[in-house]
Amino acid sequence: MLLDDRKRRILKAIIDDYINTAEPVGSRSVARKHEIGLSSATIRNEMADLEDMGLLEQPHTSAGRVPSDKGYRIYVDQLMTARELSAEETERIKNALKFRINELGQLIKQASAVVSDITKYTSMAVTPQMNKSSLTSLQLVLVELDKVLIIIVTNAGIIKNSMVKIEENVANDSLLIIANFLNDKLVGLALEKIDLEGIKLEAEKVLGKDKQIILPIIVGIRDCINQIYNTELFLDGTTRIFNFPEFQDLMRAKQFLNMLGTKEILYTLMFNGIHTKDMKVRIGTENEMDELKDCSLVTATYSMDYEIIGSIGVIGPTRMQYSKVIASLDYISRVINKELNNIMDGDTTD
Repeated sequence: MLLDDRKRRILKAIIDDYINTAEPVGSRSVARKHEIGLSSATIRNEMADLEDMGLLEQPHTSAGRVPSDKGYRIYVDQLMTARELSAEETERIKNALKFRINELGQLIKQASAVVSDITKYTSMAVTPQMNKSSLTSLQLVLVELDKVLIIIVTNAGIIKNSMVKIEENVANDSLLIIANFLNDKLVGLALEKIDLEGIKLEAEKVLGKDKQIILPIIVGIRDCINQIYNTELFLDGTTRIFNFPEFQDLMRAKQFLNMLGTKEILYTLMFNGIHTKDMKVRIGTENEMDELKDCSLVTATYSMDYEIIGSIGVIGPTRMQYSKVIASLDYISRVINKELNNIMDGDTTD
């Protein structure tokens, strides 16, 4: 949609004011607070045109205007002033993530918390399905004569374990032989390329008398891998929505909290559009779900070895500080990318 310079300046002024005040904006306020160089009457006429174009709405007769979802879209795409995080804000992010984090889930969890802290909105983040990470170690620990603890470690620092029951008593020597065989076959392989059925058949041929132990151990390894494939979702600042006048209405607040309590919805939100590296801003009715018609969702992706593997986002009212949210997510996604590469390279120093 093409707007002349006058309409662009007026629309930006109205949206800037409404984001800051949550109050409908009138022509006199625009004329008084912004150096637009136009009379109140001229601004009022332009506001009426912007309303006809669907960019502004008038909630009450004789009241000022508020942005529509279409108006916010023009604002985000064309009008808002780009913002950089302050030195204090970037330091807070660095401090939150500077410790010797060597596990991906811990990194994403802390990143979600600091995004909510910086933006003052609700944040969401998902850990990725790490099917391309590779196995670096497999341990078999005899817990009881008929119980074995299986521990696998990946190059992403992910550690998972599974307890299995063996039909017959097993000796430590047998476990050591099996563990050495499995490490020889599996270490260095990407999880998605591990053929456990093939490994089972080969192990049964090679290990002879110990082959009856193989099946439950293979089942345990499969369980560990499935645990890695299952993503985790982190939510922070869920009650921050009550800080905004739009959600003082208890029904709207309850609907929002119910939505946050439905993991299927949140996974859909976070994985929708994860294939693109671009920052994604979904405003109000642009969201497919009715529960989000009064909200905006901004998401950014993070990657490893140039491949997108997960996302982190912020959700809040459509009257959102978009420039601050976008700057925060852009910065923290770059920090996550750097830390992920450190984890994969085995560098967990400050």
